[in-house]
Amino acid sequence: MKFRTARIIAALLTAAPALVATVPAVQSRAPTTLQSQRDLIVQSQVAAIAAEGRGRIGVAAMDLDGGGQIFVNGDMPFPMASTAKIAVAATFLEQVEKGTYRLDQQFPMMIRVRETGGVNPEAPLRAGTIMTAQSLMELMITRSNNEATDGLITAVGGFHNVNNWLTRNGIMGQRLDHTMATLVRDDGKVDPARVIDTRTSSTPRAMLALLAAIDRGGVLSPESRAVLLDTMTRTSTGKTRIRSGVPAGTLVAHKTGTLWGVTDDVGIIRLPDGRHLAVAFFVTGPEGHAAHAQLIGRMTRAIYDGYSAPMAANTQDLVRRR
Repeated sequence: MKFRTARIIAALLTAAPALVATVPAVQSRAPTTLQSQRDLIVQSQVAAIAAEGRGRIGVAAMDLDGGGQIFVNGDMPFPMASTAKIAVAATFLEQVEKGTYRLDQQFPMMIRVRETGGVNPEAPLRAGTIMTAQSLMELMITRSNNEATDGLITAVGGFHNVNNWLTRNGIMGQRLDHTMATLVRDDGKVDPARVIDTRTSSTPRAMLALLAAIDRGGVLSPESRAVLLDTMTRTSTGKTRIRSGVPAGTLVAHKTGTLWGVTDDVGIIRLPDGRHLAVAFFVTGPEGHAAHAQLIGRMTRAIYDGYSAPMAANTQDLVRRR
């Protein structure tokens, strides 16, 4: 995977336990999948690690070039936390492609306002520091800045338009129902290890579909794809999650998510022979983020080792992708 350099970015800048709830209709439709022996071995290894957790854990992985995929609770909704910011970025970049906005155009960060009286369904916001969309995206992805994210959510017309983008591009089973300010304000009201809350959630399968669509160029132009994936390689959060499970120097484009009892990491890993491996990890439970991160690192290593060695052509994985 070759993430484009600043040359491409410059070009774009000038361009015009028991579960309380049942799984609802937002769940991804599970396609018929033919798994190879390797898929089944890797899936079994990952499931064994996930079973050590004390909450709900969802995993999905796909060799985007060689074929093969695995799922653990692949069609169960999990809290996205800040991994939702990938879809926010993609929605804004589509507007850049249409000429509605530019990456060098300035927008305000959106700051949460103190609430007096009753609690509003959505946390009130006010305009804050003004900066370019490129700077907002950099902060949103690499540092998971929530005020920058709400600035871009506001710019695209609200989180409903992020959902419209997901629907138009066939990403079923993922939805955004909050600003980041509201998500943080309401954090901890639901136990994610026991309760399936479909608001601002994704199934592992849906997140895998989003990553694959971005990496394969199906939903963004080459320039927009380059901007987003290049930014994701600079993510500074979650160094003990996916990154801890791959060899030093491995190129990883990823986005983390963290809430009370929730530790997520999703992204694309470049394998030694250049193939792309998309992975999504959603971990809930009472153990704490450090313990969750260790599980993610171990599951990443099992997947990375399992798919690093190329398969012979006559034993290649058979996968029907959607």
